Amino acid sequence: MESKSGLRIGDRILFGAAYYPEYQPVERLAEDFRLMREAGFNLIRVGESVWSTWEPREGEFELEWLQPVLDGAHAHGISVVLGTPTYAVPPWLMLKHPEIAAEQKTGVRVPWGARQETDCSHPVFRRYAERIIRAVVGRYAAHPSVVGFQVDNEPGQQVPHNPHVFSGFKRWLLEKYNGVEAINQAWNLTHWAHRLNDIDELWVPDGNHVPQYDLAWRRYQAELTTEYIAWQTAIVREYATPDQFITTCIDPMRPAVDDRAIGATGDVIASNQYLATQDQLGPDIVGDYAFPPSGSWAPFFISDRTWAIGQQRFMVTETNATSVGFPWFNYPAFDGQWRQVAWAMIARGARAVEYWHWHTMHGSWETFWGGVLPHSFVPGRVYEQVAALGREIQQAGQAVEGIVPDATTGLLFSMPTRWAFEYHPPMQDPGAKPEKQGPPDRAAYERIVYRFYGGLNRAGHQVRVMHAADFEITDPTILAAELPVLVVPALYLASDALIANLTAYAAAGGHLVLGIRTGYADEIGRPKLDRQPAGLAAAAGAWYDEFSNLVQPVAVSGDISGAAEGLVEGLIPDGATVLASYQHPHFGRWPAATTHRHGAGRVTYLGSFPGLDLAESLARWLAPDHPWADQLVPGALTVHGASNAAGERLWFVHNFGWEARSITPPMPVEDVLSGAPVEVLDLGPWDVRVLRERGAGR
Repeated sequence: MESKSGLRIGDRILFGAAYYPEYQPVERLAEDFRLMREAGFNLIRVGESVWSTWEPREGEFELEWLQPVLDGAHAHGISVVLGTPTYAVPPWLMLKHPEIAAEQKTGVRVPWGARQETDCSHPVFRRYAERIIRAVVGRYAAHPSVVGFQVDNEPGQQVPHNPHVFSGFKRWLLEKYNGVEAINQAWNLTHWAHRLNDIDELWVPDGNHVPQYDLAWRRYQAELTTEYIAWQTAIVREYATPDQFITTCIDPMRPAVDDRAIGATGDVIASNQYLATQDQLGPDIVGDYAFPPSGSWAPFFISDRTWAIGQQRFMVTETNATSVGFPWFNYPAFDGQWRQVAWAMIARGARAVEYWHWHTMHGSWETFWGGVLPHSFVPGRVYEQVAALGREIQQAGQAVEGIVPDATTGLLFSMPTRWAFEYHPPMQDPGAKPEKQGPPDRAAYERIVYRFYGGLNRAGHQVRVMHAADFEITDPTILAAELPVLVVPALYLASDALIANLTAYAAAGGHLVLGIRTGYADEIGRPKLDRQPAGLAAAAGAWYDEFSNLVQPVAVSGDISGAAEGLVEGLIPDGATVLASYQHPHFGRWPAATTHRHGAGRVTYLGSFPGLDLAESLARWLAPDHPWADQLVPGALTVHGASNAAGERLWFVHNFGWEARSITPPMPVEDVLSGAPVEVLDLGPWDVRVLRERGAGR
């Protein structure tokens, strides 16, 4: 695989864990590395959490403690990613410079005692951070075990309200809008007497009630985070050799993150991907994107979301070793689920899978966030499951290198829409009492996207997630040929250029599927003056100007069926064919879904937040072109295709659940691990097999 900088980092699948011997109460390097090698490990991540160990007192550096770790890794053929320790500052720095703490509200500092409390744009923090980065990276960049660097860790945790951040925001606004009067007009500040005469009259964000202000504030904060990671990357670049990569581990749910922009700062895309296990990974789960995401499609979705960051293969820098929380939230996986998750990630483009972490902590907040080894250090069921997987990946070798996942259906994701919906959600929290107002569903956007993806996955679609910003600069004619179906759930913020590309995609022969609120506002959050969906109504052959929240699900029947939840829009057909209707004395006046020819293609509009059954029914109506379609079982038996570096066709077959299944492959295949031909594929509970088409690409 080549990184964006042209660096060659190898096509082999990297497999391992974060490794922190400095946390361990006993010395056991040799035993740890022996166990890692027996488990097929070839990668560890080190050093990113312990600034106070690297620099215990100001200006006093202790750098040699890592040398035996790197030497041991090298001796055992294990590669190392070295992290910069900037996301957790030492107590002496906190005490000397309390002003570097992020202000969670104006004048209210984030308390110390956890991690990531810092305003990472503060010049004092930057000065100390640069010094420790140069000390650590400069000391070990030349070590032969170090193949790459991770800068910081899950950046974007804080949304700092510090005075210098707010001052920078005001300068940023003047540059973006070219003057105060333009801000007045764009944000409708005549309302509630908010008109500004000077930018210094702008109120601090704490009590803000203007959605356009909030969206600008979120964009600015994300840009600060991106600049911070780019700044660190540039420092590390001074020390990295041409064959070493630089990355950062992204958590796209952090409040001050634009994952697409951050991904562009480094050489390799990387993200942390935790997910629910046990029965929450099973076939009968409705699925939720709350932490950790649940449903059998969860490992596919989080991987496809990571692919979307840079439209390239990626590293999974953290995933479940066992439990992913605290004493009250321990759900270690069932036997087989480690294999299922890892092979799902590899099937969708992962070129590295790392567990967090190697050993379970013997103290601190994460004492029960389980590692590969338990508190006793004695290898048990978790180690055995992980080791068996590691040996499988090792055995598969070149067959699973250079994976490019199949995709025939696109799904657009918009981080700005997510920010807009966090401030002004279109639906209530699903746990709210129906007879009361609120609370709002701050996770509405992710929930809508995840629901559509779940329906597509259960119906057999192989999905390519794209950021809307990438689609805006993509030739829609080419994309219509590559991805014959494009699903656009709740794309609230849409520029004229983006709307033009969506209609051009359908005109070129693509099937454009629109969900609620799509096209409603421009890119800065102003509702458009057109009938909704603005700019798309003619292509859709339907429009609406009324919508209603739902206190109970409403049945939908027709060519697609299921239930509408949360919100319905009052669609008026204007040339479109009615696809389905609401079974309700009031809402039944409007179609639930319509479809309409546009140019060489089609536009279908779903006017509600779908229940999983409705999302799946729509996805089945879209008819995925899948050679295994007759073998699939919704939520239980999935098949994902890919091509490897040699051009061979691979199929990753998963059986989620306790029921054993036997299926007949629709083409000649062989088992990648054994090389034996497979005429009937027998799958046990929570099983997965990797198959190669016989003769394909060879």
